[in-house]
Amino acid sequence: MRFVGITKRWFLNVASVVVLILVFVSIALLISFRSYYYGVAEMALDTYSAEDISESFRLYGDATNDGFRNASRHFVENFRDKDSMAVWIIDESGNVVLSSSGFEIKGKVTMPDYETALGGTNNAKWEGSLPSGERIIAKTCVYNYPDGTHAGAVRLMISLEQIEQQLVRISLTVAAVGLGLFLLLMISGSIFIRSIVSPVKAVGETAKKIAGGDLEARIDHYPYKDEIGELCATINDMATKLSVTDRLKNDFISTVSHELRTPLTAIKGWGETLLQLGDTDPAMSQRGMSVIISEASRLNEMVEELLDFSRMSSGRLKLNFEKTDLLAELDEVVFAFRERTVREGIEIIYNVPHLPAPATADASRMRQVFINILDNALKYSKQGGKIIVIADMPNPATLVVTFSDTGIGISPEDLPHVKEKFYKVDSTVRGSGIGLAVVDEIIRLHKGEIDITSTYGEGTTVKITLPLEPVAFATESAAESEGATSSDEQSEEE
Repeated sequence: MRFVGITKRWFLNVASVVVLILVFVSIALLISFRSYYYGVAEMALDTYSAEDISESFRLYGDATNDGFRNASRHFVENFRDKDSMAVWIIDESGNVVLSSSGFEIKGKVTMPDYETALGGTNNAKWEGSLPSGERIIAKTCVYNYPDGTHAGAVRLMISLEQIEQQLVRISLTVAAVGLGLFLLLMISGSIFIRSIVSPVKAVGETAKKIAGGDLEARIDHYPYKDEIGELCATINDMATKLSVTDRLKNDFISTVSHELRTPLTAIKGWGETLLQLGDTDPAMSQRGMSVIISEASRLNEMVEELLDFSRMSSGRLKLNFEKTDLLAELDEVVFAFRERTVREGIEIIYNVPHLPAPATADASRMRQVFINILDNALKYSKQGGKIIVIADMPNPATLVVTFSDTGIGISPEDLPHVKEKFYKVDSTVRGSGIGLAVVDEIIRLHKGEIDITSTYGEGTTVKITLPLEPVAFATESAAESEGATSSDEQSEEE
């Protein structure tokens, strides 16, 4: 595992903190154990006090040097804690005259606890090292004769060597446990980090491939259903959608190129024909000019559609809202299409209420919506088919316009995508594939809804629901009607 990136941050931010915690816990444990063992040693020494020792000496010796020595010998011989501590008997001159170990202690020995006890406390403890280097904890209890004369002292000593050795063993054990925990953390952390870093690298490499144009690149080897799994699924889904969009874009470019080539070819061909004819054949010239004008209009419609799509994609599609009668706009569009439906052998049935449908809308854009839907219905209907246009106002504030045809219909697989940009149900039918996307955006900007249902092989129904403003429009219409009635009455009177 390379010590870079996420691994480095994890080690610095997590592993270092864990190490500090382990060190702190280890030190705390060692201090606790040391305090415990030293406390036990001190408690053992504290079971003996100067008063207890003095009472014991008075029982077995009189107030003489011989009595003190007899009492001392009896105390040492009957000392119950010989296994855990040593006893020294110190005379009035400060010399060690008797030892529980049986060895003679020669010469003056430095005994800070003895000196402190002589200072008037009668009891004193000291922790330090003997001349041999052995660590001990000692306690001296001074013994005085009943008349107050100093008789000597008893020094109790507990070796700390075993305690120190035990603490060393505990330290090694704690260190081994801490090291084991750290190694376990490192191993588990490495496995966990690798389980994150490797798929993240795979995601990065796949993203680079996708950015480089390889839209077939996928991440297909991550086994877990977690956040990274969701990221991998999202990347794959994005690649799939980009692939589909790229294919649709290519189809769109191909379609638009073909759609542009057809009228341009016709315009060029008839232009060359008219140049050759000159004024020799007025009828042919008239026909050619008609074709050129028609194809130029078709080109203009395509360019406008492309411009609208560009504005829609960039959020710059602007509408000119004004008070409009939507049914009047629908009437004009249906009337304009009647000649074409007759020419193509398709029956159009038109049924709308004889009422105004007032709305604040962009009249030209709404005509564009109606034209686009009727044009699609014609393109996908065969000769002898029917197109039914029905308008209804289920309430004064809503207009519902339904366009139904008996065309080829839309398959269930294609239906959810028909309003997407570049999408075409049948690539052999002329059109850029962006008309319904623009229609959907215009309807949305008018706060309306468009719903498309279809049965493959039987036909398609497009339902548009738009909000109306009946109150204000009706009031103005009533005022205009009243004004017109008054004018008529005035004319009759004249």
